[in-house]
Amino acid sequence: MKNNIVAFALLLFISIGASAQIDRSKQPEPGPAPKVNVEKPKSFTLDNGLNVLVVENHKLPRVSMALRLDNPPHAEGNKAGISSLTGDLLGTGTQNISKDKFNEEVDFLGARLNFYSSGANANTLSKYFPRVLELLAEGALNPKFTQEEFEKAKDRQVESLKANQKDVSFNASRVRSALAYGKDHPYGEFITQETVQDVSLEDTKNFYKNYFAPQNAYLVVVGDVSFSNVKKLVKKNFSNWKKSSIPENNLPAVSNVESTQINFVDMPNAVQSEIAVVNTIDLKMKDEDYFPVLLANKILGGGGEARLFLNLREDKGYTYGAYSRTGNDKYGATTFTASASVRNAVTDSAVVAFLDEIYKMRNEQVTKQELENAKAKYTGDFVLSLEQPSTLASLALDVETEDLPEDFYEKYLERINDVSTEDVQRVAKKYFLADNARIVVVGKGSEVLENLEKVSYNGINIPVQYYNKYAEPTEKPDYNKNMDPSITVEKVYQKYLQAIGGRDAVNDVESVVMLAEAEVQGMKLGLEMKRTKAGKLAQEVTMGGNTMSKQVFNGETGFVMAQGQKMPYTDEQIEAAKADASPFPELDAAGAELKGMEQIEGKDAYAVAVSNNQTDYYDTESGLKVKSVKTVSQGGQTMSVPTGYSNYKEVSGVKFPYTISQSAGPQNFEFNVTDILVNEGVDASDFEE
Repeated sequence: MKNNIVAFALLLFISIGASAQIDRSKQPEPGPAPKVNVEKPKSFTLDNGLNVLVVENHKLPRVSMALRLDNPPHAEGNKAGISSLTGDLLGTGTQNISKDKFNEEVDFLGARLNFYSSGANANTLSKYFPRVLELLAEGALNPKFTQEEFEKAKDRQVESLKANQKDVSFNASRVRSALAYGKDHPYGEFITQETVQDVSLEDTKNFYKNYFAPQNAYLVVVGDVSFSNVKKLVKKNFSNWKKSSIPENNLPAVSNVESTQINFVDMPNAVQSEIAVVNTIDLKMKDEDYFPVLLANKILGGGGEARLFLNLREDKGYTYGAYSRTGNDKYGATTFTASASVRNAVTDSAVVAFLDEIYKMRNEQVTKQELENAKAKYTGDFVLSLEQPSTLASLALDVETEDLPEDFYEKYLERINDVSTEDVQRVAKKYFLADNARIVVVGKGSEVLENLEKVSYNGINIPVQYYNKYAEPTEKPDYNKNMDPSITVEKVYQKYLQAIGGRDAVNDVESVVMLAEAEVQGMKLGLEMKRTKAGKLAQEVTMGGNTMSKQVFNGETGFVMAQGQKMPYTDEQIEAAKADASPFPELDAAGAELKGMEQIEGKDAYAVAVSNNQTDYYDTESGLKVKSVKTVSQGGQTMSVPTGYSNYKEVSGVKFPYTISQSAGPQNFEFNVTDILVNEGVDASDFEE
């Protein structure tokens, strides 16, 4: 014990002496990057060309498997969607096992097994590994393509496309790719209802026969297995997989625009603008520029600490998040993209903010601190990822499929550490093409286009070109439709009141109780809303019988209660509640302003601004209110919340909407009204604080 104390005291003395010699006024120089010892998976190749990688890890009694087809990209043309339909048919029964029996056995084993057009994956307990591997092979190599399952798959895909017709983010992503690559390129072509309908069952069989081949395939097995057993089982289950002649495909050339331009797509239902600054690049993982580009992108838009996020969200409050991404592709072109969803009112300003940050990356060196932070983040993430056995297999697969040197990942951190501020600026100039970029904006043209057409940078006006949601050139939208100059807010309101039952019937309504339900991610939401002619409001949202939120407004003051906290209304919320509390604010046109005519769901509607934060829309033919858009602020961010009204039904002589849809950020709700009570079910106590 005494010797231990002496040794500890000596160590402490040496440490203090060493510390006394350190100049703490200077930041220590970073040491050399650690060399990573990446364990190489064991591997073998079958005679048919199937490459197999095995990572043994016996910490947990589990095994994961992934079958990946590494085929070159190819366009599907007028049958776009054939690959996803083929993938949907895999796993719907085999030549030897019915769909129900196959799924029942997978469930009985407690396994997960999924198939897709370019492979399959599975997870299971190690004791069931032999059987699950056999089922994976059975599903992938002996599929049974039936007309019944094909029609189901086609119907699902068509319904999905229909549902996404009005999804601004979905359409923005498709248009962005089509404009960057071209619609004849595999990465830019459109899947439409027409191309899906053009696919036959025979087409999917031929697609499978042509492209589901072993010579470009890799099977990765990770977990509580032995290499020798895996080799024996794989040979047994996959040796009969026959090679096929994969069709050759020549990818069309892609090019960037000669000078930066705005490509605008009008979607009248948009409550935010989807902005993306895009240019194509040629970058492969084996290129010398790969690591500098990783760090350049990390600094520009690689997360919450990056420049785009700090500028557009933290500083300006334009968006919930702004990011950038730089792809890599061994077959040719990929893209650099910087994007965000922003409020309509700041669309033009956000475009300028994106260009500011991209030009700054090109024209100035990043700070040493920014670069060190980016390196530290990549180093930390990489080291943590190595704790997962599946990561080793993924890295090994990269080496195989990306033509990388065998020591690529062993020297990964060293290569990251070698990147300089000069390297970052060099690759920013080469890959972030601010002078040759498409700025793709998808949004509500009637609100954003006027200012968007005025955007200039460095004294040069940025031209605007117009496209539809299929990336086809189109004429500039006309928002100055001829509207009868005699139309006033009073006339719009009068037509609405007449459409729902008449002013006299509406005047007789003293109170309204609405009960509605919605389903969100498999959970039932309940809504109870009470409104009075005197301008009082009570609203409660429940889930599973539990109150999620509650709002009460007595005509003068109010509160909102959520997560057990009760917060009084702010002055802004009080003003909003006064406008929202009455069941029929159209009885009084004071303060409302007719803004013009817009398209709602493809039909003309009068736009009436009832306040600075709310606009209501009334169908020009039916007179019914079809939509309301409110601007709300929360957590320092501002967003537009649209509410749609449809399926009007009569109750006590007055028509009410029985379907109410609402969007709040990424969440979409559709409330179906179950009951409406007129002049009953309301008590003064409902509005007490």
